[in-house]
Amino acid sequence: MKLYIRNMACESCKVLVKEELVKLGKQPLHVELGEVDVKEKLSEKEKKQFSAAIKKAGLELTASKEGVLVDKIKANITEYVANADQIRSKLSTYLSKKLNYDYAYLSSYFSTMQANTIEQFTISLKIEKAKEMLAVDGLTLTEIAHKLNYSSVAHLSAQFKKVAGLPASHFKNLNKVRRITIQNL
Repeated sequence: MKLYIRNMACESCKVLVKEELVKLGKQPLHVELGEVDVKEKLSEKEKKQFSAAIKKAGLELTASKEGVLVDKIKANITEYVANADQIRSKLSTYLSKKLNYDYAYLSSYFSTMQANTIEQFTISLKIEKAKEMLAVDGLTLTEIAHKLNYSSVAHLSAQFKKVAGLPASHFKNLNKVRRITIQNL
């Protein structure tokens, strides 16, 4: 029996799902983000118990594969951005290969379900990563542009200002001021 679970985003989620199924006396055969294969079928009572148990961790049992597809798209985009300096394929190719769907379908489905495009989501994620690299890692914009596969520093700067609402240099200076203030306490 296949179960579909929304909001699974990490290895801890997989562990939790396995543990809750074992508590019900069910043997999970295969657990991946968003999907679980169980040896035996779950009764309606068991489904309710399982659903209540995983809900405490923010997970949600859903009736169809499509219910978890947006989560899988987001998880793969997050992986793509986190490893941007090592991945040389386009995002569309990457997602199609990872999820075994045509990119046009994934893009259309994502936009319909999220009222946002894959591109907009990816840009927002990249800018959050850039903020982290500026604030925590202390990298330069040139280094960040390279790590996030931007065509130029100017392109990164323009997107940063559009998404964050302020230039990257201003953001970096604000962070320096905050750090000095905290150190003086």
